[in-house]
Amino acid sequence: MKKVFHILIIFLTLTASYAQKGAKLIVRGDDMGYSHSGNLALIKCYKEGIQTSIEIIVPSPWFPEAVKMLKENPGADVGIHLAITSEWDNIKWRPLTDCASLKDEDGYFFPMIYPNKNYQGRAIMENKWQLADIEKEFRAQIEMALKKLPRISHLSSHMGCTGISEEVKTLTKRLAKEYKIPVDPEPKIDKYVGYEGAHKTSEEKINSFIAMLGKLESGKTYLFLDHPGLNDAELKAVSHIGYENVAEDRQGVTDLFTSEKVKAAIKEKGIQLIGYKDLVIKN
Repeated sequence: MKKVFHILIIFLTLTASYAQKGAKLIVRGDDMGYSHSGNLALIKCYKEGIQTSIEIIVPSPWFPEAVKMLKENPGADVGIHLAITSEWDNIKWRPLTDCASLKDEDGYFFPMIYPNKNYQGRAIMENKWQLADIEKEFRAQIEMALKKLPRISHLSSHMGCTGISEEVKTLTKRLAKEYKIPVDPEPKIDKYVGYEGAHKTSEEKINSFIAMLGKLESGKTYLFLDHPGLNDAELKAVSHIGYENVAEDRQGVTDLFTSEKVKAAIKEKGIQLIGYKDLVIKN
C-alpha cells in the first residue's frame, strides 16, 4: 500500500511539473477601430494566426464595424484600449465626452501623449490636462464598450495613456474594479517582450519573433503586442510625421501573426498561446 501511495505521489508531481512546462504567451493585436484595413487584419490574425487578444479603441471611426466583427467572432478575447490621443494626420477621432482639457482647437484629441518635435505644443503632457476629464472620458469609453461587447476581459492603454501619472494609474485600477471588468492582468504577466533583432520587413519580423521565442522561460507568462494591418490604399493614406510606412509595416505584422513558420516554432518550443481571459483574476 505504501508503495502504491509513493508511486501516486511521483505521478502527481510529474503531472504538475509537465503542466508547468513551457512558457505562456499572449499575442496582442492593438488598435481595432482605427481603420477598416486594421479591422480586417485583426480578425484575420485571430482566425488564421497566433493572435490571442484584440484591443478596441472605442472613440475610433471604425468602432461600429469592429463591434459587428467581434460579435461574429465570439471566441475572441477583447480588451478596451483606453485612448485620449488621435495620432494620425489624415484621420481623426474625438472624445465621447465634453472633456475640454483633452481636446485641441478643432475638438479632436491631441495627437501625442509626450512632447514631440514634429507636433510642438500638441501633446497631452504639454497641456493642462485635468484628472476629472480623464475619468469622465475613461468612464464613457468603458460604458460604451461594455454596452456593445459585454465579454470585455481587460483594460489596456493606447500610447501609454493610463501611465502618465500615478493618479491616472490609480484611476484606471479603480475603474476596472468598479465596472467589474474581470481581469486585472498585470500581476500575472512576468514580462513584456519584443522583437529580437531587425523588424522592418515581414521576413525580419518573422525571424526576430522566432528569436524572441527562443528566450522565453518555462513557467513564465509573457506579452507581445503589435499592430496588424493591410498594405492597401486606405492604410497608405494613414501616417504621422516620423511614421510614414504604416501600410507596409502593419502588413508585416499580419504576415508575422499568420506565418506557418512562426506557428511551427511555437509548437516546437512548447509555448502555450493564451488570452487575457485565461489569467482569471477576479476583481
